[in-house]
Amino acid sequence: MASPVVRLLATTAALPLLALGSPAQAAPGANLFASATTCYGGATRSYFTTGAWGGEAGTYRTTTRCRDINVRNASAFGTQACVVFVDKTNACNYLTYLPANSGYITVATNVRDGANFRIRFENLRYEYEPLIAYHAF
Repeated sequence: MASPVVRLLATTAALPLLALGSPAQAAPGANLFASATTCYGGATRSYFTTGAWGGEAGTYRTTTRCRDINVRNASAFGTQACVVFVDKTNACNYLTYLPANSGYITVATNVRDGANFRIRFENLRYEYEPLIAYHAF
């Protein structure tokens, strides 16, 4: 049976090797940053003087840039967003919470190209600050 000191030394020597490991890599030729830049590069800005209880932005048409509809909340308060596919319905798909000053968050996935839609915002209370959002689709 090995002494506790020998086991401790062996474990201590192995830890740096485990920490280094081999870094995760993307597939050869894949440029993950470029695909995100392309998707968000054509983003559209919505501005509501006050957030109030919400509002709608659009009508927009999906493009080949993104497979999803993404929204970034640039406001000082959280809000909820949903997508209304205007050619099919006047109802929301589902509400997605967007925290204050969020990054891009997906509000609809795998949307076909050429679909007409609006973004609807719903706030939990009356907001006196402007509601600013960016949409990438």
